[in-house]
Amino acid sequence: MVGQRIRLLRQELGVSLSELARRAGIGKATLSGLETGTRNPTLETLWAITAQLGVPIAAVLDPPIAPYVVRGTAIEATLLRVFEESDATFELYRMRIPPGIQQTSPAHPKGVSEHITVFSGILLAGPVDEPMTARPGDYISWPAHVPHSYVVLGEADVHASLLIRYPTTVRSSTRPDEPTHRLDGMTDYP
Repeated sequence: MVGQRIRLLRQELGVSLSELARRAGIGKATLSGLETGTRNPTLETLWAITAQLGVPIAAVLDPPIAPYVVRGTAIEATLLRVFEESDATFELYRMRIPPGIQQTSPAHPKGVSEHITVFSGILLAGPVDEPMTARPGDYISWPAHVPHSYVVLGEADVHASLLIRYPTTVRSSTRPDEPTHRLDGMTDYP
């Protein structure tokens, strides 16, 4: 269960529910509801929480029997595959974005990057301050440690792939005096 994994990761880091909610920019009641299973998270909420926990979103999702679909304000994303290499974990999604709604996603930990290939429609995406336009066949990418947005230009849905690359070592905080939490569950102290 997603909520149980979030609680376990939060407790392993020694972070209170209130502190994680504050860091992730969500309500304490929302986080409590997710952890107890009484609320369903949106894509934006999961990304905000996992960014503060220093783990890829796949670390809190149930292993899919069928493709796992997450929904945000505008994006419907189907997790197709999680790849692990010695220096990074990759999550591959199939995305559908309808026109008329902008989605802004919170910053991921430093070192995380997003890579999109558009198959149909026209997408404006990337860092909130410097979005890029992608048409069918175009590829765009950006360092995702800043807030970033996705919006369709025109009347047609955008269909695209999204590859998110998480480095093997990510920090749960930008403070250099805090420990580094690795994806293998170990902790490095400064």
